[in-house]
Amino acid sequence: MARTSEFHSVAPTFVVLDVVRTAEYYRDVLGFEVCGYFLDPPVFAIVRRGGVELHLGKSKNGQTISNQSVRPGLGTDAYIFVSDIVALVDELKANGATIVAGPIEQPYGRTEIELLDCDGHKLVFGE
Repeated sequence: MARTSEFHSVAPTFVVLDVVRTAEYYRDVLGFEVCGYFLDPPVFAIVRRGGVELHLGKSKNGQTISNQSVRPGLGTDAYIFVSDIVALVDELKANGATIVAGPIEQPYGRTEIELLDCDGHKLVFGE
C-alpha cells in the first residue's frame, strides 16, 4: 500500500504595502497575534489566530495583489472556518473592521461574513 502525506494547515502569503501597518491591523482589528517581523525595516511578518496563520510580504512595486484586484467581485483571498459567527461579527464591528457582507446563510449550509482588510484583501469567515 502506498504511503500518503497528511496535510495539517496552510498559510497564505498576502502582498502588502506596509508589513508593520498590516500586521498591526490584523492584531488590533482582527484579533491576531503578531508572531514576528523579519529584517529591518520589516519586509515580512507572520500573524496567527488559533490555527490560522497568515504571512505578510512587502510589495516591491508599491502595489498590493489580491483576488479582488484581478477578479473584482469574485475573488476571495482566504476563507477562514470559524465557530460562533455572531460573536465574531460583534467583535469585528467593535474593532472597526470593514464588513462588506453578512452574516449570510448560504445554500451550502454555512453562515458567512465577508470583509476587506486594510490592503483590500477579501477574507470570508464561515461557520
